[in-house]
Amino acid sequence: MHKKQLEIILSKLKSPERPKESLEQYTIPSNLAAKILNLANLGGDIKNKTVFDFGCGSGRLAIGAALLGAEKVVGIDVDKNVTELAKENAESVDATVEFICEDIENFSGECNTIVQNPPFGMRGEKHTDRIFLKKALECGKKIYSLHRGGYGETKQFKKTRRFIKNFIEQNGGYVLNIKEFKFDIPHMFKFHKKPKVTYNIDLFVIEKVG
Repeated sequence: MHKKQLEIILSKLKSPERPKESLEQYTIPSNLAAKILNLANLGGDIKNKTVFDFGCGSGRLAIGAALLGAEKVVGIDVDKNVTELAKENAESVDATVEFICEDIENFSGECNTIVQNPPFGMRGEKHTDRIFLKKALECGKKIYSLHRGGYGETKQFKKTRRFIKNFIEQNGGYVLNIKEFKFDIPHMFKFHKKPKVTYNIDLFVIEKVG
């Protein structure tokens, strides 16, 4: 399946009608999801692999992995409403995915690849992305993880990247690459002042050491 075909399919999946601000339930844009999955697939990390999607939301990354030929896909999210929606989305495109409603800290399992779009800590609990990173390094061999960027070459931007990189290394991982992408967020919550906001984000491509 070509990247554009995947993007079109993912764009037709439903998003939560009442997203929760505290959980930062921003649906990953279909074009971004397709780019990340295509990158992972070209790296040999999707087809015929076991793939976990942590904080799966309505399931775009998990479903996309299944459509690209993953042997087994599991999506995990703490919100029962979105896991039920994810199941509906998967059925609508004949994708085989197991969705589990569970706090990521309580989850255990092993897989080849993890794709995740953890909360950025902008409105919900701060540093939640560290919890996701730590769990990903416990469970997966290869990890594709999205994190807030957006500072250009400023000191703050470099400090943020360096902190995440150090955290990954301290928890048994090695950063193979950092890819820069755009993340479009439409007007969803009362605090939003514009029809759409675009954030610069980093995709950390990580390999578990040992």
